[in-house]
Amino acid sequence: MQNRRKFLRNSLLTVTGAGLISKSFPQSLASYKSTEKENRFLYRTLGRTGIKLPVVSMGTAYTNNQNLVRLALDEGVTLFATAEAYTHGNNQIMLGNAMKERPRNSFTMLTSVGEHHYYEQQDGRFRLDMDPKIFLDHAESSLERLQVDYVDILILPFAARRESVLFKPLLKAMEKLKQEGKAKFLGIATHSYQDEAIRAAVDAGIFDVVMTAYNFRIKNREAIEEAIQHAAHADLGIIAMKTMAGTYWDKERTKPINPKAALKWVLQNENIHTTVPGCTNYDQLYQNLSIMEDLELTEEEEEDLKPPSGEVSSGLYCQQCSKCITQCPEGLDIPTIMRSYMYAYGYRNLEHARKTLCSTGIHSFPCTDCSSCTVRCQMGFDVRTKILDIARLQDVPEDFIRQV
Repeated sequence: MQNRRKFLRNSLLTVTGAGLISKSFPQSLASYKSTEKENRFLYRTLGRTGIKLPVVSMGTAYTNNQNLVRLALDEGVTLFATAEAYTHGNNQIMLGNAMKERPRNSFTMLTSVGEHHYYEQQDGRFRLDMDPKIFLDHAESSLERLQVDYVDILILPFAARRESVLFKPLLKAMEKLKQEGKAKFLGIATHSYQDEAIRAAVDAGIFDVVMTAYNFRIKNREAIEEAIQHAAHADLGIIAMKTMAGTYWDKERTKPINPKAALKWVLQNENIHTTVPGCTNYDQLYQNLSIMEDLELTEEEEEDLKPPSGEVSSGLYCQQCSKCITQCPEGLDIPTIMRSYMYAYGYRNLEHARKTLCSTGIHSFPCTDCSSCTVRCQMGFDVRTKILDIARLQDVPEDFIRQV
């Protein structure tokens, strides 16, 4: 890594804020704006795309507030990440409505398309009988919802095993969309088997961007960071997601993870070109942006990234290592179930949690045939208790969840 002072000196650029804070906004926002007349942003270039981005971009999965998105753009955020899977495409609609009056060259739009039904979640591979036309149809529908003629970055979701990244039917479908001008750049998103997926993305030869789960809680840090460095050296853009590692240490949400410390930790890796933390309110937006003033982790922040004493659940973030699947006599898709648990308790996104849970095919009373759990999670999760807890969610009517 290059000398930090030199890197920061060469990378710091200035953009002028739009000054859109009203008197009704929280006082903390006004104090943030008053500390400096201009926001100081740290920029990195997203690999071969040539797109220069602030190191803090915006994931829109957990907001339906168009004004929040517009304010983020006015404040200097330019990359907005969504997915068809978020709220059944409604998140794409929200983002499209937020941007429809803005110049198309003023923002960078990223979306993934596709659903769980053509993907084998447990082994990380696409089904051989999946029809690539379905993917193309979903891409066209996404463009309609986003109200754009093209997306800047089209993401292949669920990338895991090498075979899934190099799955020829989908590679051809994505190349077709790029040739037709409906996607400027192509990428993958990976939550599991990340080092394998990232290296395969380089070998595929068509991908420009990698989105990968990366945070201070990852266990196989060395392998993932080596894969990220390999991809960055191959001139792929690297976007970090799941940067907050579940947001809370406990399901009761009494022990929050320090979000500034978590985001700063991610950006110590200069191969990470930008991040897409979720944002649900104005305070969170300005908090995320404020970390660019100083990326250095303080001693207190480093301490904040250690689990609270006596915390036995080891937080809400599952590593998605899949080692638990072979340990389970029922062969349950535990990693996906744990992801649903995190969506429900960490992010309070019950709709996405329920959809993710239902994709596993789990029944309402799992684990009842086992007197004790044989799964030994490397994160220290009490897997059986978590499964029994979250399994109840699929019995809640979907219409009711949407109203919560």
